[in-house]
Amino acid sequence: MASVASVVVKVALSGLIACACAKAATKTETETETFRVDEIKPGVFVHVGAIEDWEPANGGDVANLGFVVGRRCVAVIDTGGTPAIGQALRAAVERATPLPICYVILTHAHPDHLLGSVAFVAPNRAQPASASLPATTPVPVFVASARYPRTLAARAPFYLNALKRDFGIALTPADIVYPSVTVDKTLTLDLGDRTLTLQAWPTAHTDNDLTVYDTLTRTLFASDLLFVSHLPALDGSLRGWLGVMADLRRLDVASVVPGHGAVGNDWPVTMNAQAAYLNGLLGDTRAAVRAPLTIQQAIDRIPVGGPANWRLTDRFHRRNVTSAFVELEWEDEPPPTAGAAPAKAAAQSPPSPSSRGASAVPTRSDRTP
Repeated sequence: MASVASVVVKVALSGLIACACAKAATKTETETETFRVDEIKPGVFVHVGAIEDWEPANGGDVANLGFVVGRRCVAVIDTGGTPAIGQALRAAVERATPLPICYVILTHAHPDHLLGSVAFVAPNRAQPASASLPATTPVPVFVASARYPRTLAARAPFYLNALKRDFGIALTPADIVYPSVTVDKTLTLDLGDRTLTLQAWPTAHTDNDLTVYDTLTRTLFASDLLFVSHLPALDGSLRGWLGVMADLRRLDVASVVPGHGAVGNDWPVTMNAQAAYLNGLLGDTRAAVRAPLTIQQAIDRIPVGGPANWRLTDRFHRRNVTSAFVELEWEDEPPPTAGAAPAKAAAQSPPSPSSRGASAVPTRSDRTP
């Protein structure tokens, strides 16, 4: 495991599989890096993407990615928006540890999180066997939600077209990597003296959201179930997302890695801004449906709620209103807005089974002080 605070990998992110010219270093104020990975907790590494749209100007490097190092092997969490980003992430792993990558976990089927997967299909680098390192170098196993393959299959042609049209990167359907292991509810992965709990959720941000929880450091990789600074983007169910957020609030989390935006250490307060926006969208859209307004009138009139400093509102808010209106237009009865529960009260609430099932991740009330 790396003993430095960050791993900086210098690569050209505009190429297909860029030349890996890597360097591990402690960051200084004068150092310029293309791809930076920080060790936020012992053995937990995170790359924070730009809070921008997925586009050539930033090389598609807009999603938060990470990896967790155990005694036996490494798990990578999401692979980035281009093959070059995936290559940079793999180079960062190899700079941080000699251990092989045993798992590549894909949190949902959006292009900024998965198009780097082709960089991880090759076998791990060769290494001499020893008492502390495994003797074999297997190909990483890809893991995702059980609903991920169907969603990706439907969208892959559009992703490939966008990658070629906008980035000038030509991939084939064979370069789209599908999981060999899928998660219906929960799955525990053993990295060697370190376990990760994977949990598949009902439709929320997407219909195939998956979270990763490191039990050793109580770090939650929430992926796009949590947006920080970046306006939340709705591609699933607004009501479902708020319900999932209510469940997430109960988890015993020390640090949370959102899909976009800064890592947080104040859980569940970190989720409050997103809850305010989504609950505002829910209330305003319900009111528009009952007025009644047309969908275009709703899109034109519903304001951006929550904090005033959301980024990418022009890109995503109108789309969110459209999705919310379609979902709520034929709603029978409003569900509770549990995702907006006050942080203090939610933290003290005991976990209770719901239609989503009790969480397999430790909750605050489960943890012994």
